[in-house]
Amino acid sequence: MSSQIRYFNTGLYNTILVLIEEMGLDANWPTGYKMSRRPFITVLDRMIAQDLLRTLFSVWMVIVVIIVSQKFIKILEKAVEGHISNDTLLTILGLKTISVGISLIPAATFMSLLMVLGRLYKDQEMSAIAGAGGGAGTLYRAIYLLAIPLSIVSFVLSLYISPWAENRMQRLMNQDEQSSDIRGIAAGKFSEYSQGNLVFYVENITADNTMKSVFVQDRKKDSLSILSAEQSHFEELPGGRYMVFENGQRIQGHPGDFNYVIEEFKQYAFKVAERAASNYVTPKAVPSSKLWTSIDKKEIAELQNRLSIPITILIFAFVSVPLSKISPRGGIYGSMMLGFLIFFSHGNFSGVTQSWLIKGSIPIWPGIFWVNLSLFFFGLLMLANWFGFKWLFLSFKKRFIK
Repeated sequence: MSSQIRYFNTGLYNTILVLIEEMGLDANWPTGYKMSRRPFITVLDRMIAQDLLRTLFSVWMVIVVIIVSQKFIKILEKAVEGHISNDTLLTILGLKTISVGISLIPAATFMSLLMVLGRLYKDQEMSAIAGAGGGAGTLYRAIYLLAIPLSIVSFVLSLYISPWAENRMQRLMNQDEQSSDIRGIAAGKFSEYSQGNLVFYVENITADNTMKSVFVQDRKKDSLSILSAEQSHFEELPGGRYMVFENGQRIQGHPGDFNYVIEEFKQYAFKVAERAASNYVTPKAVPSSKLWTSIDKKEIAELQNRLSIPITILIFAFVSVPLSKISPRGGIYGSMMLGFLIFFSHGNFSGVTQSWLIKGSIPIWPGIFWVNLSLFFFGLLMLANWFGFKWLFLSFKKRFIK
C-alpha cells in the first residue's frame, strides 16, 4: 500500500480518504459498503456539487458574454441606422441576454462537468475515491444532485421565460420600426434615413425640443428637394404627426436642370409617415401553451427544441462521467477536445433534424429527439467500455445464464 501512495500527493490522498470514511464510503471488502452509515447527501457529494456549481457559473458567464456580444453587434447596427431607438436598446440587450443565456445552459453544464471531473483525475482525487470503494455510482450521485434541479429550472426557463423574452424583444423592435425614419436627429450632425434619401441637419436643439437652423434634403426618384428653416418642431395635428418648419426656404427641382422652384414660407409642415406595426413573431416568440396544440411543423420543431434543453442537460451529465476518464499521466485536454466534438456534433445534428422536421423529411415523433437518444446510447457504450466488456459479459452470464 505504501508503494502505491508514494505516487500520489500524500496529504491530499489522506484528506480524501478521511472525507470518504466520514460519509461511510470506506470499503469493507468482506461485507461490502457501509451503506447504513451513509447520509443522504455526503461530504463528497457537496464537494463535487459545489465545485461544479462554481465552475458552471463561470463558464456560463464567459460563453454568454461572447455570444451576446456577437449578436449585439447586429442590434447596434440597426440602432445606428435608426431602426431601434436608444431608449429601448438596453432593454433589448437584457432580453437578448436572457434568451441566449437559457439556450447556453446545456453547453456550460457539459463543459463544466468535463473540467471538474478532469481535475479530479488530474489531481489523483479520483484514485483516492476509487481506492475507498467509490465508483461511477458515486460520481453520478454527486453530479445529478445538481443536474436534476438544474434541468427542472431550465425546463421552466426554456418553456416560459425564453419565449416571453423573445416575444417582448420582437414587439419592441417592431414598434421602433414604425418611427425609424424620424429617429436619431441630434444637434450638430447629419442624420440619414430611408437608405440615405432623407438627410437632416440640426444646429441646436433647445430644452423644449425645438430644433434651430434646420437643413433637410429629400431625394425622390426624379427630383430633389432642399429645405432650410430657422426652426422646426414635431406637432400632433388632425390626421397624424407633422414636422412644422418656420421661417425658411424650399428649393425643388431635378439635379442638373435649370428648371426649379424656390419657395419662401413662414410656416411649412409635412406629415411624418409611420410604418404599419408588424404583428409577426417568429416561432421562438410563440408561447409554449400555443405550441402544444399547434399543427404547424415550424412550431412543433420549436417546441421540441425547447423540451430538448432540460433533456440534453441530463444526457450530458450521463455522458460526462465515462468521457472524463483519463490515464494517470494524461491531461484533461483530451477529454475536453472530445467533449467539444460531441457538443458541436450534437448541436449541428439537432439543427439538421429540425430543418428535416420542418420539411417533412422525418416524422414528427421522435423528431429531433433521436439525436438525444443517439447520444444516450453512445454514453452507454462508453460506460460499458469503462467497466470492461469482458467483465460485463461475465457478470451477465453469472447472473442470468446458469
